[in-house]
Amino acid sequence: MAASWTERLSLLAVLSLLIAGDVCAYALAYLLIEPFLPANSAGAALHRILVLAMFATIVLAASRSLYPGYRIHDHEQLRRRAAISAIVAALAISGTLLLPEGKRLIFAVTAFLVAGLIIQPVIHDIARRLCRRLGIWGERAAIVAGPNRMPVLLEHFKRHWRLGILPEPALAHGGGDASRRAPRIALIAGDLAPPLEELAATRRHFAEIVLLADIPTLKLTGLRPADIGGQIGVRLAFRSKPGPAIVRRALDLAIALPAMLLLAPLIGIAAIVIYAIDPGPVFFWHAREGRAGRPLHVLKLRTMYRDAEQRLETLLRENPGMAAEWSSHFKLRRDPRILPVIGPLLRKTSLDEVPQLFNIISGEMTLVGPRPFPTYHLLAMDKGFRDKRHSVTPGLTGLWQISDRSDADIGLQQQLDEFYIDNRSLWLDWHILASTVPAVFKRGGAY
Repeated sequence: MAASWTERLSLLAVLSLLIAGDVCAYALAYLLIEPFLPANSAGAALHRILVLAMFATIVLAASRSLYPGYRIHDHEQLRRRAAISAIVAALAISGTLLLPEGKRLIFAVTAFLVAGLIIQPVIHDIARRLCRRLGIWGERAAIVAGPNRMPVLLEHFKRHWRLGILPEPALAHGGGDASRRAPRIALIAGDLAPPLEELAATRRHFAEIVLLADIPTLKLTGLRPADIGGQIGVRLAFRSKPGPAIVRRALDLAIALPAMLLLAPLIGIAAIVIYAIDPGPVFFWHAREGRAGRPLHVLKLRTMYRDAEQRLETLLRENPGMAAEWSSHFKLRRDPRILPVIGPLLRKTSLDEVPQLFNIISGEMTLVGPRPFPTYHLLAMDKGFRDKRHSVTPGLTGLWQISDRSDADIGLQQQLDEFYIDNRSLWLDWHILASTVPAVFKRGGAY
């Protein structure tokens, strides 16, 4: 099924805007370093090398399907961009060394490419938002799924619009809205995936068929996106490739040690305020479950009264509504155990969790991973999932924290953690780390 001329024009406009955005990003990077470029012939030659580096980056990005980048997860786009920049940097530096003053100009080349890599995602996202506002972003796709999963999938793709999927329900593999041209793409959930012998017949109705992988909020078939380059449809796989342990450990220490030093004054001030409101220990070790099921004691700033457990028992016994909320989320929006002023502030900013940097430095935790839960929380989850959590080191932040935070119920928390464990990689970790700070400032679900 060929694309209509309007779809082709829309795609051409999207490609043009995205490429123009990248050109603008590298133009801004050039303006930042221009004052430091020499004015002699070597500077003129370097100017040409930088222009060629920009065009090489754009050509390689196009070859890696980053224009428009539909159906590719954000962490995979980040990985491809970084790999492209590394290739271009190697070529550009090699060319620079051939110049008479080449060694002195390497810094300018490196600064240009690093600045471009930092600016580009910002401009790229602005270009995508502009395309969406103009109504040209995305490709129509028929969602083939059961009645229980259809609303979840439709909502998922509308919410994650950057994937470039304009979802439409389909009643059958070749179905859809008969009053308009059928979509070229079918996204089939695992529960309605046709047998292999029927795929050829289904192919006649669509130019492309994608068997959907699991998404963070819905387990479909156990398919993993990493196996076909971080896209939304994948083949079956049996184990993840999380990256070398030594690299993860080096990343933990490189971030946790400086962060501990920088945040120590804030922790000290918070400790003073806690003691003034409710005298007693300002830190406490909370019992959790770590890797291989070993006991783990995480260090936290105290945000509750010292008799918090007694207050909770009384509240749940006397208030059925609060008891129902607790059984679903293991948190309360209006929690009488929380210390006034300082308690909500620490929880909303997640500063009460900062002392767990000590757990990371000691090797008991990692920066990114499933959060270590108390025993009463884990008892609400099935044994198979608890065994799966034992295979990884618990983390300070994770997919749950950047997706729905504590608004997620037990089922969704389990789904998010399971998705991370099945798909974890260094690039997914970088994406989660970069998304954690905005998630904290949004304060969604932190109470």
